[in-house]
Amino acid sequence: MSNLVFRRVLTTDDTYKKVFDLREDVLRKPIGLSLHNEDLSDEVNDHILVAEQGDDLLGCLILTPKGNGTLQLRQMAVSSKVHGQNIGRQLVDYAEMYAQENDCNKIILHARMVAKGFYEKLHYIVTSDMFTEVGIPHVVMEKQLS
Repeated sequence: MSNLVFRRVLTTDDTYKKVFDLREDVLRKPIGLSLHNEDLSDEVNDHILVAEQGDDLLGCLILTPKGNGTLQLRQMAVSSKVHGQNIGRQLVDYAEMYAQENDCNKIILHARMVAKGFYEKLHYIVTSDMFTEVGIPHVVMEKQLS
């Protein structure tokens, strides 16, 4: 996909509204929840990364600092109109590069079981038993960055 741009956005950027809407549509509405009911005030301290093509937001994720060079990847969402076009993989690749450029050497995440295989292909390893979060099964996964 050409003209794809990856960058960080702040909660004060106009693009953050698009990030909120994409997360709401992809991650919350399908499970009967809403971000409108969550306290997102800490996101001002997060690294919000996006994949864009022109004015279209194609994907997003959040990296939350956890200390000791570790970031937690959260709230990854890719627009349904570009599923299967490697936007998610490219966004995770960008997140890993971004983490290393910011002196972080490990990414952890809570993967929905339906996404576990996606992260395994990117060399994330399962480090927990299955647990329930937002009403659906997850596992903790992590990757050491070189």
